[in-house]
Amino acid sequence: MEVMNDDLAALSARIDHTNELLQRMLAEVAKTPSTHAIFVDAGYLYAAAGRLVAGTEDRRAFDLDAEGLIDALIDKARTIFADSRLLRVYWYDGARRRIHTAEQQTIAELPDVKVRLGNLNANNQQKGVDSLIRSDLESLARHRAISDAALLGGDEDLVSAVEAAQGYGARVHLWGIEAPEGRNQAEPLLWEVDSQRTFDLDFFKPYVSRRTAQTYETAARPTREDVRFVGAQIAAKWLAARGRDTLVELLPGHPYLPGSVDQDLLVEAEGLLQYSLRGQADLRRALRDGFWDHLRTQY
Repeated sequence: MEVMNDDLAALSARIDHTNELLQRMLAEVAKTPSTHAIFVDAGYLYAAAGRLVAGTEDRRAFDLDAEGLIDALIDKARTIFADSRLLRVYWYDGARRRIHTAEQQTIAELPDVKVRLGNLNANNQQKGVDSLIRSDLESLARHRAISDAALLGGDEDLVSAVEAAQGYGARVHLWGIEAPEGRNQAEPLLWEVDSQRTFDLDFFKPYVSRRTAQTYETAARPTREDVRFVGAQIAAKWLAARGRDTLVELLPGHPYLPGSVDQDLLVEAEGLLQYSLRGQADLRRALRDGFWDHLRTQY
């Protein structure tokens, strides 16, 4: 009987010790602040916000103040998740050969922002972005790095990303952009998330502006050498901003440039020359030649 009483006393002591450890753990958890992150599908953002504010989904037809919009999204999250701290904003976009455009590079340099790039196919469709979102959501939730995820997107393929994060205990909140007509988010995605809210025209209007066609009627037509020199100038600027390791990926495609890079080159050159190169095939070739000549001298 005495032995049994000793065993019961020992068991009771172990239970008390276990309860004490649990209480300590719960106290530590209570002191640990909640953490949230914002996940932005830039393809959805540009298409939906462009349609809402500028009446078009064509990125070339409007400008997006990404820095201002990201700040607005962070402020909105701060209001919604009042007792939580921001981990960072994840910005998912597509790019030819996953080479940052000048705009994506600028966004990547913003504080608390991580740019993640999928690819763009020949039809300018994003590939691999949804899988990047799922990978990040699942990993952060699994490691308890976030308790809440604000997801700005609308593709049905994001359902698996939501389910993966929820499986590890994170709550996923779907953010959407007002559609002029109908819906721009898949219903299965709306069904899976923990909450949903839509931002209207007034929210996006300060950050989206339609471009006006530039005319350079008074400028004299530049020579091929002038344009070639500008092409080299732009290449030098891009090398300084993006680094040799990034632009070296362009070299296997010589003499062709990815469509997005070629468009950025054209717009920047027209600004420097104050002359439209649209429909000027010989000057466009000279511009590309100057760009390539400078790049090839560096490798």
